[in-house]
Amino acid sequence: MDVSGGRGQPRSGNDESAAHTEPRLPATDDAGGHSTTTSGPTDRTPHAPEGTTGPGAPGPGGEQPVPDAPPAPAAPRQQDAHAGPSSGAEVGPPAGRGAPGSEAAPADPGRTAEAGQDPTGDQASHRRGERPLVHAGPGPRRPQERQRGGLLMGRPFGVPVYVAPSWFLVAILITWVFGGQIDRVLPGLGAASYLVSLFFAVAFYASVLVHELAHTLAALRFKLPVRRIQLQFFGGVSEIEKEAETPGREFVLAFVGPLLSLVLSGLFYLALLAVDPSSVPGVLLAGLMVSNLIVALFNLLPGLPLDGGRMLRAVVWKITGKPMTGTVAAAWVGRALAVCVLIGLPLLTQSGALGSEAVDNVGMDTVLDALLAAILAAIIWTGAGNSLRMARLREHLPELRARALTRRAVPVETDTPLSEALRRANAAGARALVVVDPDGVPLSLVREAAIVGVPEHRRPWVPVSGLAQDLTDGMRVSAELAGEDLLDALRTTPATEYLVVEDTGEIYGVLSAADVERAFVKAMARPS
Repeated sequence: MDVSGGRGQPRSGNDESAAHTEPRLPATDDAGGHSTTTSGPTDRTPHAPEGTTGPGAPGPGGEQPVPDAPPAPAAPRQQDAHAGPSSGAEVGPPAGRGAPGSEAAPADPGRTAEAGQDPTGDQASHRRGERPLVHAGPGPRRPQERQRGGLLMGRPFGVPVYVAPSWFLVAILITWVFGGQIDRVLPGLGAASYLVSLFFAVAFYASVLVHELAHTLAALRFKLPVRRIQLQFFGGVSEIEKEAETPGREFVLAFVGPLLSLVLSGLFYLALLAVDPSSVPGVLLAGLMVSNLIVALFNLLPGLPLDGGRMLRAVVWKITGKPMTGTVAAAWVGRALAVCVLIGLPLLTQSGALGSEAVDNVGMDTVLDALLAAILAAIIWTGAGNSLRMARLREHLPELRARALTRRAVPVETDTPLSEALRRANAAGARALVVVDPDGVPLSLVREAAIVGVPEHRRPWVPVSGLAQDLTDGMRVSAELAGEDLLDALRTTPATEYLVVEDTGEIYGVLSAADVERAFVKAMARPS
């Protein structure tokens, strides 16, 4: 998923524009939809595109529903974002775009109208439901690629590691709090205690990185692509683009992170035995031992988006055979945990159950504890909700089909005036233009946004070649692509339009990234 995309409004064949730039074409209204994302599995109900009136109409602009991703342009995508001192692995579909498309009526062979030929009779009636190519308002915008998320620190095992700006805030906080504690334990250090504390902050997040690398190595072992690792305010997150294929792999993928944190805690304990506990190395090792133990235990709590929640999901998935059931169970347990953290953490701290002195009045420490609890609870609650939404995304991914989302296209030669090209497209009920050479070989795609930017009075003098984007290999996609395979193909070569071809090489039509995004949004709005 992760996994991500632009927010330009798609111009699907069922939607009609509010104001039309071609005076001969009827003005109509554009409708849209909204929704979001999370981690989980699949609905396969096909939906025939609206707006087709004849049995032979292929319905190129139907709004079809849908990771990990993806993106998550980078469109919304599936993610199991994990909260807490060390966030767990994030699973998502490709970023940037995504949404399963619905089944269209059977494609007719005349998906691309012959250049210069107007359809008549039944052929024309089959296209009356499609909205004309030209419309007023902004054209689809290029999907925005997902921001990298901070400072690139390296690429262990080929996976980029980023440090988010929020990490520097928490490093300052740790330096301040832990520095004061070191000053009480080792008063002779003076101001140097804060340098020691800063070293502890860096060493602690190095431990968090080891935790995330454990998730990453397990994912790579299972041939699951990892987009990146990010260290942030409350820990780290490994963005895994695809879901584990079996509950056993899901369990292992989630468990290795806390396991490595436990191992690190044990190693720091063994090292502590060899030094003076009241020395600087002793204080650092003790702090790292305790912090890694907390990271491990916190992440083992059985609720999404924590690692323990993914382990619970894997167990329920194994028992029921339904990954969606596992996601729902683990997500609701996660929400219950969020409530427990919100209420229980301040009470435990105030009562002295966590090792601090019990207090009877409300002071600054109590307020800070309540604020920390509220932030942790919000992260866990939000992560659990995202997991449910990503599960819905996964459930609808198989419905995303290139064939069902493709717009009908008209081939035109390079020197064809824009006004003539639009006349042919509107007569054919097409909503895309493909520039071809004299032999009919496709050369480029005319960008819808570029058409909108040309005033009507200039269109007879503007050749279509001046508004077209040259085709690259990545901009040719098979009409048979569906689900994650389609999203992967679009994410590999970001563009606003793609040429859709049959296995024989014949032009099937043009796929707009904005149409894919709208289909994704509609899918996420539908109940599972």
